[in-house]
Amino acid sequence: MESQRAHRIGEQIHQEVSSLLVKGLKDPRIGFVTITYVEVTSDLHLARIYYTVMGDTESRKNTVKGLKSSIPFIRKELGRRIRTRYIPELLFQYDTSLEYGNRIENLIREISSTADDSSNSEED
Repeated sequence: MESQRAHRIGEQIHQEVSSLLVKGLKDPRIGFVTITYVEVTSDLHLARIYYTVMGDTESRKNTVKGLKSSIPFIRKELGRRIRTRYIPELLFQYDTSLEYGNRIENLIREISSTADDSSNSEED
């Protein structure tokens, strides 16, 4: 179970990293990135930052490289902005939940359109 402090630190990291991605990072490899969730371990030593990227797989690969190379800069900036003894190690993970949700939605639409087509043909 995530502690209240870890949750609060995660929210702060979420806000600050989102702000840095918009204003602070000048790496051209980083595309349009959205931070979806930050999960901090209860001992505050690791923060998993879940993100999504607009674009194709090539832009996703470039963004991964850009994010990994910017981790030291982001940690330094977090140290300036968040008042805590220890800034957690950062781990960026691509969030597949949006793609999964879109796939499920498309399957449901496909099933419902198939069901509508079959009910229309039975009425004829």
